[in-house]
Amino acid sequence: MFVLRGVQRHLRFAQRPDLNEKFYKMSGKPEPMAVFSVFQTTFLLALLSLRMYQSQVFSEPLPLAPKSLEISIDSTHQRLHLQWRVHNLAYHRELKMVFQIEISRIKTSNVIWVENYSTTVKWNQVLRWSWESQLPLECTQHFVRMRSGAADAQIPEPRFWGDWTSWEEVAVQSSLGHHPLSVFPKDKLVEEGSNVTVCYVSRSHHNNISCYLEGIQIHGEQLDPNVCVFHLNNVPFIRDTGTNMYCKMDPGGVIKGIVLFVSKVFEEPKDFSCETRDLKTLSCTWDPGKDTGLLTQLSPSYTLFESFSGKKVICTHKSWCDWQAAPDSQEMYNFTLTAGNDLRKRSVHLLFNLTHRVHPMAPFNVLFKNVSPTNAAMTWRVHSIGNYSTLLCQVELYGEGKVIQKQNVSVVANGELLVRNLEPYTEYVAQVRCAHASHFWRWSEWTRDNFTTAEAAPSEAPDVWREVKSVQGHRVVTLFWKPLSKLQAKGKILFYNVVLENLDGPSTMKLLSIPAPANCTELALDHHSYQIHVTANNSVGTSPAAVITLSRDPGNKDVEEARVKGTKDGFSLSWKPQPRDVTGYIVEWCEHPRDPRCDLQWKSLGPNTTSTVVSSDAFRPGVRYNFRIYGISTERIPYLLEKKTGYSQELAPSDSPQVHIGNLTASSFTLSWKGWPAEPQPGFLRGYSLYLKSKAVQCLPGSEKAVLPDGSVCCKYKIDNPKQKTFVVQNLQPASFYEFFLTPYTSAGEGPLGTFTKVTTQDEYSRILIRILVPMILCILLLTILCYLKSQWMKEKCYPDIPDPYKSSVLSLIKSKENPRLTIMNVKDCVPDAIEVINKREGARKSLIETEPTKPTYLHLLPTEKSYPGPGPCICFENFTYNQAASESCGPVPGPPKEQPSQLGLLTSSENVLKALGKTYVNSLGEIPAGETNLNYVSQLASPLCGDKSSLPTNPPEPALCSEYKMQMAIPMGLASPPSITPLDEGAAAHSPCPPRSSGSRCAAHGEQFAQVQSERGRAGRWTLHPGWNFQCQ
Repeated sequence: MFVLRGVQRHLRFAQRPDLNEKFYKMSGKPEPMAVFSVFQTTFLLALLSLRMYQSQVFSEPLPLAPKSLEISIDSTHQRLHLQWRVHNLAYHRELKMVFQIEISRIKTSNVIWVENYSTTVKWNQVLRWSWESQLPLECTQHFVRMRSGAADAQIPEPRFWGDWTSWEEVAVQSSLGHHPLSVFPKDKLVEEGSNVTVCYVSRSHHNNISCYLEGIQIHGEQLDPNVCVFHLNNVPFIRDTGTNMYCKMDPGGVIKGIVLFVSKVFEEPKDFSCETRDLKTLSCTWDPGKDTGLLTQLSPSYTLFESFSGKKVICTHKSWCDWQAAPDSQEMYNFTLTAGNDLRKRSVHLLFNLTHRVHPMAPFNVLFKNVSPTNAAMTWRVHSIGNYSTLLCQVELYGEGKVIQKQNVSVVANGELLVRNLEPYTEYVAQVRCAHASHFWRWSEWTRDNFTTAEAAPSEAPDVWREVKSVQGHRVVTLFWKPLSKLQAKGKILFYNVVLENLDGPSTMKLLSIPAPANCTELALDHHSYQIHVTANNSVGTSPAAVITLSRDPGNKDVEEARVKGTKDGFSLSWKPQPRDVTGYIVEWCEHPRDPRCDLQWKSLGPNTTSTVVSSDAFRPGVRYNFRIYGISTERIPYLLEKKTGYSQELAPSDSPQVHIGNLTASSFTLSWKGWPAEPQPGFLRGYSLYLKSKAVQCLPGSEKAVLPDGSVCCKYKIDNPKQKTFVVQNLQPASFYEFFLTPYTSAGEGPLGTFTKVTTQDEYSRILIRILVPMILCILLLTILCYLKSQWMKEKCYPDIPDPYKSSVLSLIKSKENPRLTIMNVKDCVPDAIEVINKREGARKSLIETEPTKPTYLHLLPTEKSYPGPGPCICFENFTYNQAASESCGPVPGPPKEQPSQLGLLTSSENVLKALGKTYVNSLGEIPAGETNLNYVSQLASPLCGDKSSLPTNPPEPALCSEYKMQMAIPMGLASPPSITPLDEGAAAHSPCPPRSSGSRCAAHGEQFAQVQSERGRAGRWTLHPGWNFQCQ
């Protein structure tokens, strides 16, 4: 429009020559100006004609449709690549155009993507456009078409779209072959947290197909009968080898699967920084961030771009890159670091001044000169930066691992510093670093070196202590001292001097030199008082002397020992302040009390100190430590103040005492044990625990229920007195079974449970029985002993030997004057009628009378006197020695009636008895064979009343006297030769002047003499004799 207006003005001006002439006159210009005006007008007219032509052309729709559309498939990235051309575009002409692209899936009517792509089109240019599909292209068909429209400002409104191209089909399934089952996409690479679409393609929709993701079945959406789509949202990173997915077809068992490579999110580089050391080379560094986990599939790349110079460098390392500074002294730099992989790209930017990013190199050639005990001169050199740049250097001095001095020095080329206030003979470490002084950016690396100051004389006296023992009338003193610290020694200690001074005798001194590193010496001293001086010596001088005094009196008074509780920090000890002056205190202990060498330790404290904490790495749990606190008097004499003992940590006992059972009764028993020594115990003994098992459910008074580690329940007694060594378990059940175990305990707990001891209480009646039986057994035992001691007497009283007639006491009885009426009967005066032989021996020898075994045999003894004065008294006889109990009584045998005298005396004297026996009888005793046991016994009779008193007549004229056997004599059977043997008349048994005794009584008979026949078994019978009568003995 502006061009048209200018042309019109020029045309009007050219059509009026008057104005033109007037113009030239006014301007005073020459005439050629008119020619220029003509040419200008002509140019403008031509330009107007061209503009009118263009308006006519662009006012009509242009046939600029896309042609030659080609589609290619990228299965790896699931992309469609389109390329086309635009025809009918004038040569050397550019035009802004818009292309509208539509993509359909499955069928053309199902449009899933519409996009307008704008670009500037040139003549004969190939245009390209790409589209990435979320659904794998192999899963279904896709269709693509496009149309174009002008977007250039040269084309007037309205603008119209061109015609659509025909639909182009993208059919990837046709290239899959005839596999019955396929899963897509293949080896897809995604970031963690992305959404992925997976599908399977089956050739037959009659198959049953199940799919699994990492072994877990998943369900999808059926896209068509042969295609199923699975949407996996927010996919996690599982492993660097990928995530597995597979599908299984039934029937047939066909399995197909894919691997999804899931990477961690690619992070942006952190801490991007660039610096220079010499203003020539820039070194850029960064932190690449976390690894993506897929280094093989996703190798990141890094590119460094500088915008001012336009240079670009591909970095070969993932965390640093070098850049050569510009030779034209470029100071400002603007870097862009781009990091990327196949999934993502990240970029960071950095703008800086080169002189503000100077990082100097480390100093070098550090030296120490003029080193004294307290001072040293330190020098070093630095690398030059630019034209005489000034550096700021920092110096640090270390002693015993700590910084003791720190100073800053400005340096151009060489640095120097004087280090003061040092300790003698001490090793130090000095280090130096530098930075740009004008624009501080970063310190250089440290450069360090060490040195040792010179020696000086020791400044402190050694810490000295002693141990005194009395051995055979003298003292053995072990003197200890602690090595001086480096700060105190101020040099290497070479030896120690020990000076002994006798305070009780003449002023004499004894010097002992002990080379280092010895820390003790042993001295044999008498009981005098001594003062000991100890000094330490190095190459420069001697330390002050440490003084300790040994007194005559050791001063170890009896002090009660107190307990102290240790902690992890040690033992906290305290004591009472002393009323008298003290120069200090000493705390003494053994670090290894169970070791014979003890390892004596001590701690020296000032006079105003009344508490301290003793700690040591040698303290062990369960070990008892003993502490002694000494006061040091002004005369340097130590004296004992207090004793303390304790454990750094108490432990439970490791063993149990041996228990003995005593005084076991029906309801109780007593336990006793021995005490333990205090030293090996792992803690202070607080008491004992007694565990008692029984069948009873409830515990006895004084005990409580306890559950053992094995789950069994028992009763527990608590013995709180550690000095108690006995315990009585009471209120038990008689004849019951119990088990017990005794274990000690400390503050840390009880000892281990061991084997339970079994015990059974007594029966409640057993004690009574014991009280009865024991005396009885003792009595029986006593009687047995007594009987054994009196065996001869018992034999004589209970079972005497066969009497010897010659040893019979009858003779003494006859001689007795007490009863002069008693006389010895003569054998001839005793006229028995018959004697029945009860037992007879078997064998060749026979009795005096051989008769039938079933009939009694009678032996008749003839009287020696012609006449008998009358009926004799009834004589009763019993042999106490050889008699056997019998239930039958003797019955009388009838004989001629005789008058019974009222009293019977002894018929003959003792001499008659001896005569009756005769010498032949006596000699014949020794001639009896050893096996002969049949003997005739002649007995002496007394004359008591005879028979049963109840059977006597009421008023007898004279009571009949009864003779009782007292003594007896034995004669052989063969010595008696009776004149005749006559069997007794059985009918005469009814005429007995002496009535028979009741049942069970002994037999009685009248007579003065009788004889008994003994059986070969040695058994005596019973008999009755009466003069003139026949009696049968049973």
